[in-house]
Amino acid sequence: MVTQSQDPKCLVVGNYCHDVLIKDDAVLAESLGGAVSFVSATLDGLSVPSHCVAKVGSDFAYPVDHQPLLIPSSKTTLFRAHFSSKISRQDRVLKRVHACDSISSSDLSFNSKFDFGLAVGVAGEILPETLEKMIDLCGLVLVDIQALIREFDAVDGTVRLVELKQTDFFRLLPKIGVLKASAEEAPYVDVEEARKWCCVLVTNGKDGCTVYWKDGDLQIAPFPAIQVDPTGAGDSFLGGFVAGLVHGLAVPDAALLGNYFGSLTVAQMGLPEFDSRLLEQVKDEVERRRLQCLGCDMGQDDGLNFVKPLDHEEFHTVLSKAK
Repeated sequence: MVTQSQDPKCLVVGNYCHDVLIKDDAVLAESLGGAVSFVSATLDGLSVPSHCVAKVGSDFAYPVDHQPLLIPSSKTTLFRAHFSSKISRQDRVLKRVHACDSISSSDLSFNSKFDFGLAVGVAGEILPETLEKMIDLCGLVLVDIQALIREFDAVDGTVRLVELKQTDFFRLLPKIGVLKASAEEAPYVDVEEARKWCCVLVTNGKDGCTVYWKDGDLQIAPFPAIQVDPTGAGDSFLGGFVAGLVHGLAVPDAALLGNYFGSLTVAQMGLPEFDSRLLEQVKDEVERRRLQCLGCDMGQDDGLNFVKPLDHEEFHTVLSKAK
């Protein structure tokens, strides 16, 4: 179990966005976006206290519980996600239209430390020095790989990916606790190399996720869902995962909780709304499992417990019933 204070604190870093969802050239929806919005919604739903550092422009259109830094001279980051009915086409084409200011290390001026830090940029707003500051401030840093390997076409803003080794972030890999990537992003990471330094989570959509670490790997079961909008599913996964760690779950159970919240998110358009009764059932079960694990002799690696609990499948069953 990760060492934590009586009141664990999470630092979440990444800009809010305006998201426009377009299918066959028709606008389906406009909503609040940015990984920080999905992560914080999941953490809030599971009663995990967090502090968010995000920037927006004067055009920011949505009320949020975690207030951003307002940059009057900039526009809020705007993405357009283009979907198609054509089966032959990829899941979506993502284009960055505007980008708000980057989050610098000086924006992370805190007198106290955080137990967990989540680097969840989406538009290149997290700089290497920002990530270094997070590593100094936080006991365990979790990074969504999209914050590190995205580049944007100079003409139309289309997102493309580059190999992690080609970026200025690669040298920081040994100092990162957890690296999360989608199955599409994983080839740009070199999972076999990265797992020597940190835990790597690879999300596989309807097939769940795989946890890699230097001594092994585990496949974590999915939860069935009818996909409405894939936007933010990986972010909700990461929020659920870190919430599990905060509440004392072993990595396999935390990853299962991540899969759960990812499945809830893909079934809704835009930022998800979680049913309050469902959340209470999930929190009760997580608390029960935390108390059950107190005093357990658990195999650990860099503060993370990778031992799969004997009642892991039972946890899946309980979550499925709540859903």
